[in-house]
Amino acid sequence: MHPIIFFSKMDFSQSNLFGYIEDLQELTIIERPVRRSLKTPEEIERLTVDEELSDIERAVYLLSSGQDIQGTSVVANLPVLMRQNPAETLRRVLPKIREVLHVAGVEMQLTAAVSFLTVLQEESVSIHTYSHSFLHIILQNLEHRDAGVSNAWLETLLAVIEALPKETIRHEILNPLVSKAQLSQTLQSRLVSCKIMGKLANKFEAHIIKREILPLVKSLCQDVEYEVRTCMCRQLEHIAQGIGTELTKTVVLPELVELARDEGSSVRLAAFETLVNLLDMFDADDRSQTVLPLVKSFCEKSFKADESILVSLSFHLGKLCNGLYGIFTPEQHLRFLEFYKKLSTLGLQQENGHNDNQLQLQTLEQEKKYISVRKNCAYNFPAMIVFVDPKNFHLELYSIFFCLCHDPEVPVRYTMAISFYEVAKLLNSGVYTIHKELVTLLQDESLEVLDALVGHLPEILELMTNGGENSGSESKLLSIPDLIPALTTAEQRAATSLKWRTHEKLLQKYACLPHIISSDQIYYRFLHRMLTIILTNNVLPVQKAAARTLCVYLRYNRKQEQRHEVIQKLIEQLGQGKSYWNRLRFLDTCEFIMELFSKSFFCKYFFLPVLELTHDPVANVRMKLCYLLPKVKSTLKIPTDKHLLQQLELCIRKLLCQEKDKDVLSIVKRTVLELDRMEICVDAEQLEKEKQQNEGRSTNMNDKMFEKKRRDSKTSSVLAKSITLSVPGSSSGTSAGKEDKKSKLVRSQSFSTQALHPKYSNIDKCPNKSSATGYTSSVSGMGKSCMLSFSDDSFRTHSTGNSGNAAFPSSSSSRNLFNSADQKNNGNKESQSRKMSIKRREPETGGSNVLVR
Repeated sequence: MHPIIFFSKMDFSQSNLFGYIEDLQELTIIERPVRRSLKTPEEIERLTVDEELSDIERAVYLLSSGQDIQGTSVVANLPVLMRQNPAETLRRVLPKIREVLHVAGVEMQLTAAVSFLTVLQEESVSIHTYSHSFLHIILQNLEHRDAGVSNAWLETLLAVIEALPKETIRHEILNPLVSKAQLSQTLQSRLVSCKIMGKLANKFEAHIIKREILPLVKSLCQDVEYEVRTCMCRQLEHIAQGIGTELTKTVVLPELVELARDEGSSVRLAAFETLVNLLDMFDADDRSQTVLPLVKSFCEKSFKADESILVSLSFHLGKLCNGLYGIFTPEQHLRFLEFYKKLSTLGLQQENGHNDNQLQLQTLEQEKKYISVRKNCAYNFPAMIVFVDPKNFHLELYSIFFCLCHDPEVPVRYTMAISFYEVAKLLNSGVYTIHKELVTLLQDESLEVLDALVGHLPEILELMTNGGENSGSESKLLSIPDLIPALTTAEQRAATSLKWRTHEKLLQKYACLPHIISSDQIYYRFLHRMLTIILTNNVLPVQKAAARTLCVYLRYNRKQEQRHEVIQKLIEQLGQGKSYWNRLRFLDTCEFIMELFSKSFFCKYFFLPVLELTHDPVANVRMKLCYLLPKVKSTLKIPTDKHLLQQLELCIRKLLCQEKDKDVLSIVKRTVLELDRMEICVDAEQLEKEKQQNEGRSTNMNDKMFEKKRRDSKTSSVLAKSITLSVPGSSSGTSAGKEDKKSKLVRSQSFSTQALHPKYSNIDKCPNKSSATGYTSSVSGMGKSCMLSFSDDSFRTHSTGNSGNAAFPSSSSSRNLFNSADQKNNGNKESQSRKMSIKRREPETGGSNVLVR
């Protein structure tokens, strides 16, 4: 079969050829800047540094004569130099950095600010040395003309202030701050002074702040630039915490009231937010006489003339309402509640109830602002439930809850999904009223909403079905069928999306369903779905999550038929599946089963199917099995599972002798050593039962053997006398030979009898623990057909089964002896055969059994 070449796709007409040439020319134009960016030999020569220079010498050289990029590299490497050689770095490198920073660009300045902060955090030098060497450089670059650079150095300085002693702060920072905060200084200098004063408020006592800092604070609050007033207003919260309640009431609160009426909207916004954050520091009189009128003024102006405060007001409304709750009159309480309801539907409808389509089109910026307001209302919804009391939820807030859960914007619904658990906890016995909204969010078209809801889904479902006084109410029982389709739909939507983490998270949370719905509902709606995910999904974390959830479902399923069906499918479709990937997942599932189920359950259903994978043709499966074997052995109990222990040891021996993959073989050897150190659990009750049974069996057997031995001794003596009397002409040698044969026969009978007694005496002294001591010998003797050591209990059956042959050898011996008396001519041949019979009856070296033929 010849390959088909599609010549029709290639068009070699003149027009197309010119098109191809133009494309090639465009590519060459794109490549030209790349060629120009290459360094010339002269530039490479200037960038080359002698390799024999030390790190300190190289840093000094690059800072002195190198290019900016090399100097920036040295500055970025400053923390490393400080760790290696702090003394030389401070003596030679840091002065060069200080010189370079005067003319350095923005990149080097930002790098230096970060490096200085890193040196402080790593504590490469003492704080005294740091303040002496680094603090002056930080203060010099604090007022850089670039705002980004200035802020970077300011962040470093604020971190340094936390570690500096008070005296250093007073002399190096506070004293110069008086001149830096004056109106004659630059705007940037005054802004920096505001932030520094907010930080210093927590470093000094109240009387020092009152005497040295508060005058500067008042001055900056009255600054001519609104940026300075705004910045200082936001620092008043930190200053209030430093000076205490009394000074806050007499100094800070009047300034806040004045700033709340400022002409600048950003200043009013800062004043409002600071007031809300300081509510706990004001007493009831201050709240009712000063704060509440300001808040009412903000609320009234927010819709009319000052929409800039609307977003912030909606964000802080929950905290504000609960902070002022004790001083509200019923009318004021209702007014703030109506204000919240109005904000919750802002942008969706107006007071007359008409939709936005009938109104003038809003700008995009205004629409974003309205979305932010509704999102903030969703964030504050739990606080508003507390504000109105959960008992009044259905009457006062349910309609708003419904609107927010059905909001057209994803960020609003996402916030409601996050807050849903808090709402459910607050409602307690009335949680059943929001069941429909739970179903709505589970079926939301956005996976972000579903992901936010799933985080607390088990707790929410438990509250829905078991929480509160109405846990057995008819309304909640009837609502469960609506919940199950929503849960299955949510899982299917997550499965068809590309967001596998959401799918994994959902499957993990679905493990709570046995506590929520019945076993039959789980079996028919969820369990088989989990098995399908394990078999068909391509994402390993999702498969593992489904496997573990399936094991949880199986754990709580009490119907044996359903259990056996699922177990059979796991073994056939996973453990014996055609795909090695499915067999690997079977081992993962078995690991979960060992975690969730009893040891006896695993041994009964999954122990042998797991061991069958030692013959798997894929090395990865055998390798994973080897890692799992210690856990598999830990499920065994002696003497109940002695046959499984033998199977395990047999599989390990086969792996050691037959494994050809070197990686698997090395893991097998390591696993054998680990198994050899493990101790198997002992079933004391079962062990005691077997001990009693074996004691009774041994006693009866010993009595029978003793009686038989006595009868055989009598019979032998009588026969011997009769033989002697019946053959008077025989020589003394022949008679002595026969006596010798008789004594050997009696000794062989006694030896055969005694060979069984030590075995049963060992059973009486059965140890409490058994270890796989035979594994190590298998590692050292792979080429030998060595027998792994088993516990004594493993041979009880064989000993008992052969006891008949071992206990009654005298009957055949007596017959042989009697026949030999009648047949004198064959005496020598009979004595030889009898000797061979006696040798065969001797016990084997191991002492584990007696072989009698």
